[in-house]
Amino acid sequence: MDTARLLPLVVAAPLIGAAVLVATGRRLPRLASDVLGCAFATAAAVLALLVLFRAGHPGPEAYPVEWVGGWRPVGGSGVGIVLVGDPLGAGLAALASLLVVAVLVYSWRYFEEPPRRHTGSFPALILVFQAGMCGFALTGDLFNAFVFFELMGVVAYALTGFRVEEPKPLQGALAFGVVNSLGAYVTLLGITLLYARTGELGFAHIGRTLDAGEPDGLVLAAFVLVTTGLLVKAAAVPFHFWLPDAHAVAPTPVCMLLSGVMVELGVYGVARVYWTVFAGPGGLAHPDFTRALLVLGVLTALLGAVMCWQQRHLKRLLAFSTVSHTGLFLIGVAVLTPEGISGTALYVLGHAGVKAALFACAGVLLDRYASVDEHELFGRARELPEVGALFAVAGLALCGLPPFGSGLGKAVAEEAAGHTVAWLPALYVLVSAVTGGAVLRAGLRIFAGVGRRPRDGQESGPETTGEEEPETGRRLGRIPVPLLAVPAALLAGSLAVGVVPAVASAVDRAGALFTDTGGYRRSVLDGRAAAVPASVPPHWQATGIVLGLLSTALAITLATLAVRRPVRTGTAALLAPVRRLQSGHIGDYVAWLVAGTALLTVLTVPGVRWDRGALGLVVSGGAVPRSADSWTSAICPRCPPSGPRGTDPPWSASPCCPTWRSLGPPCRALSTSRSSWSL
Repeated sequence: MDTARLLPLVVAAPLIGAAVLVATGRRLPRLASDVLGCAFATAAAVLALLVLFRAGHPGPEAYPVEWVGGWRPVGGSGVGIVLVGDPLGAGLAALASLLVVAVLVYSWRYFEEPPRRHTGSFPALILVFQAGMCGFALTGDLFNAFVFFELMGVVAYALTGFRVEEPKPLQGALAFGVVNSLGAYVTLLGITLLYARTGELGFAHIGRTLDAGEPDGLVLAAFVLVTTGLLVKAAAVPFHFWLPDAHAVAPTPVCMLLSGVMVELGVYGVARVYWTVFAGPGGLAHPDFTRALLVLGVLTALLGAVMCWQQRHLKRLLAFSTVSHTGLFLIGVAVLTPEGISGTALYVLGHAGVKAALFACAGVLLDRYASVDEHELFGRARELPEVGALFAVAGLALCGLPPFGSGLGKAVAEEAAGHTVAWLPALYVLVSAVTGGAVLRAGLRIFAGVGRRPRDGQESGPETTGEEEPETGRRLGRIPVPLLAVPAALLAGSLAVGVVPAVASAVDRAGALFTDTGGYRRSVLDGRAAAVPASVPPHWQATGIVLGLLSTALAITLATLAVRRPVRTGTAALLAPVRRLQSGHIGDYVAWLVAGTALLTVLTVPGVRWDRGALGLVVSGGAVPRSADSWTSAICPRCPPSGPRGTDPPWSASPCCPTWRSLGPPCRALSTSRSSWSL
């Protein structure tokens, strides 16, 4: 079967499974409902993997494109729904599907017996969640991306408050729903502005139409609004407050999906929208996008790490770790190079398995001891050496320890970031050490009883603790096999990402194609095959190994010092104002959303400067004509034009050409940043 024909099936398979479970769940026993859910999730995962294996190779299969229902563009305009199986999107769809399978298997013996005639409720919701994630990763249409992302949000809202008989899940779900709904309205307003300007909704259509005109305040406003909604889903600072509150009360399998892949899809959305819509001469200048994402990424990484270290509630600790790593992912996207995208993609792959495994271990503790409080569990889990070993390995992998995939992704991303700002690799090391050290500290106390027993009030606050109830209905005596097998398999997958060369090679091709804006547009709109640039795949290098070992050593040192020395009250008092920001009040979170939107606007406003007397673009003092024929030669005389004249600006592929790479920063600034340009 043609690869493009498989794309709708990746989305349809879980939706069909959800419909079957809703229709038959009232009559089926729990085992049958669980088996059906796993079967449909596995089918979607197999289809996504088939698309992934076929995509990214030279020829028409590099970008399989399917216009659903045969509604192809006519005369350069289109109204149909388009699905694009580019390697990065297909890889995220496969990752989401595999995580859903792991979650459903984990849930076999995890939840208490559901109410009679409702055995299919949980797997049906998970399957709809899977369809939303796969659809968002594969869509080539901005409005349908919004629809799929909101489908994810609605289902995640229901899953967060799944235990409706308890007040805390409802409170967490309400905060989740309100903040994410406001983010959705903001995104929809940005889409409306783009549609008013271009009359199009497809990524490629909008980007090509914008590049035929001039950037102005409307384009900037659309970028800010659309990006704000995506950053809310990505839980970037200051839009992140909903995530820890939701993780603290959501069922553990749901947390595995929220931190494992949903948040990362928000980062993917930011990168996808920029590269396909706003990266051209009619959009936002590269330096301004880089500046905005770097500022938000650094803030997110640092604040998330500080808050992670302060937690004693394990699920909140892991949630803030996710926030911190989201900052690192945003930094990798901000550098706007194929290496940055490839490194971040590897980092996401490795992080997904590690973080889901950590939540799985936390779930075992919750159902065994009815608590996830680091202090309350001090030394009680010595009787669970298998869980302790998995928790420790996952903590080390979170630090970036070679040869895990999280370590390889961190090494590649921090190297790419270091070419943009010299001190960014140090930030990667620091954040990995603090977040990994917090996990190792909790593991030492809970599974080994190392150090002094913490006193009440030490390293705690009103937002770090809470009464917990087992999600199995009663405390576990013997740990079921799925609760141990799933985290072990997830860690094995993260290890495979770091040691299997074929994975790194595939991700490298995906990153190169992802940043080829012209190739994407020609494949989607003109039906022409995209060329796969030749490059050196990511691999372990001495610098990356040393920095990975350094961050791991720092994490072990921090964890050891934390369990053996009491916390100084001065440090806790210094960080108290930061901790009070996580107030739990929805009104505060809405205010921070508005403040974050204003901050993003301020960071990107320099991207549009008007000079009505100018005849062309001004790049570093030289006029650059608007025509595609002269664009490349005006920016970089030594870069040969790429792409046919009069269609897409040939600068879109210049970052991948050997001349661009050999010229270094001067040519990079001219060929990609269009710095100091006015109209």
